[in-house]
Amino acid sequence: MSEPTGLAGEAERLDAADALAAVRERFVLDDVTYLDGNSLGALPAHVPARVADVVRRQWGELRIRSWEESGWWTAPERIGDRIAPLVGAAAGQVVVGDSTSVNVFKALVAAVRMAREDGDGGPVGTGGTGGTDRTGRTDGAGGPGGPGPVRDEILVDATTFPTDGYIAESAARMTGCTLRPVTPAEVPSVLADRGGRTAAVLLNHVDYRTGRLHDLPALTAAAHQAGAYVVWDLCHSAGALPVGLDEHRVDLAVGCTYKYLNGGPGSPAYLYVRRDLQPRFDSPLPGWNSHAEPFGMRSDYAPASGAVRGRVGTPDILSLLALEAALDVWDEEGVSVAAVRAKSLALTDFFLRCVGAYVPDGRVESVTPAAHAERGSQVALRCDDAGEVMKRLIERGVVGDYRAPDVLRFGFTPLYVGFADVERAARVLARTLAG
Repeated sequence: MSEPTGLAGEAERLDAADALAAVRERFVLDDVTYLDGNSLGALPAHVPARVADVVRRQWGELRIRSWEESGWWTAPERIGDRIAPLVGAAAGQVVVGDSTSVNVFKALVAAVRMAREDGDGGPVGTGGTGGTDRTGRTDGAGGPGGPGPVRDEILVDATTFPTDGYIAESAARMTGCTLRPVTPAEVPSVLADRGGRTAAVLLNHVDYRTGRLHDLPALTAAAHQAGAYVVWDLCHSAGALPVGLDEHRVDLAVGCTYKYLNGGPGSPAYLYVRRDLQPRFDSPLPGWNSHAEPFGMRSDYAPASGAVRGRVGTPDILSLLALEAALDVWDEEGVSVAAVRAKSLALTDFFLRCVGAYVPDGRVESVTPAAHAERGSQVALRCDDAGEVMKRLIERGVVGDYRAPDVLRFGFTPLYVGFADVERAARVLARTLAG
């Protein structure tokens, strides 16, 4: 165990130099050291007043007129355009609504349907038609020379958050596919071996247990080289680090908004459909909100154009507009994804240093990668009695969380977490472990 002298003073100096420090005042916080923003973000201070206006004036006074006069009807696309730059997407490709689980289902089934269409020689999105796949290869992807390979497999991250796996298993049954769980590291070799049969790949950008950041550009390219579509779950990366959906030609992506985007408990999720794929996006949950004529009340379904195809039913206006208000924080001067990422890495580096200084050797083990290119915005520590330790930490005013069987998770939201918080958390952890 190294000498901890001076870390509290260093934290004070780092906080004084922090360009994002003033943003902390935009949130409702107290004396608790809150390191669980990777589960539920803190409340932006201006959100209650905005929600009160929605309830009292927009709903209470305008009532049904608010669908038009208050912009309720177009809120899913409008707020999607607010989220788009935070995940590296141009406007018109993100729609907000439903839960992450529902959006995973929509995206994954749609991906399989597009892959099957490619194999049948239909339109292929980015690579032309006929025998050229979506990356430009000409090795039998369908077309005039005959049908391409049978796309009857879905690859899913074997370490995924459980609900993604459940949804993937159901989607596989419904589409007649075989589900193959693989680790992200295994994806390139599995695609090289069996890629001709892979319809879709479902991956997490950041591992929810360990905080490991996976290589989105390389894995997306590997899926495309195999002629497969890729769906990324951004729950633990959006609002914490650069994503680059457009830059890396991601096909489809989903994510929640109640973690680093601070949208509130149960706030609606979002769905990204790359612009050139939108005409082919065949949702397994067609609803009246995604109809080309939603108020035409026609018995036959005709999908709307654009990202609106991702909508299903009536949006949850209260949660949706609370999220819209929460996103105002990103309009503050100096607040950007790049600035947030730089501070995130500084916070997690400092936390690991403090843990190394304060906690006895061998008592905890970091399972979060040390390399910046492989680290999200959390630190996960393996600890034999993690559940009980976290309970005692919370009693002492340090809130993180626990994942079975032995992981302490600490999430660092740079918009409101400071370096003094980090130093205190490590110090209280050491005291807690000492009994």
